[in-house]
Amino acid sequence: MRLATAADEILPQKDPRVQSNPAYLVVILLSRVVTRLGSLEAINPKVIENLFAADLGYLQDFYNRINSSESRQITITCPHCQQAFSMEPERAGEF
Repeated sequence: MRLATAADEILPQKDPRVQSNPAYLVVILLSRVVTRLGSLEAINPKVIENLFAADLGYLQDFYNRINSSESRQITITCPHCQQAFSMEPERAGEF
């Protein structure tokens, strides 16, 4: 999955399927940002529609985590001196 662009979040709202059923937004959005899914060659809305609910939920959660603007502070413990400290990991462009 890659980070979402503004277009990824705006353009699906013009889709007639989203306009008639706002819950469909997640299907269009994930089909735009998921770059690889197992051995599938292409990701499209039909692929996302056919996921199990648990798998769709996982992808939604992952999307929210990597695209969130909230601080992602994590606590790290040095393996040598056992000193604990907090840091925010760098964001990568693709996960």
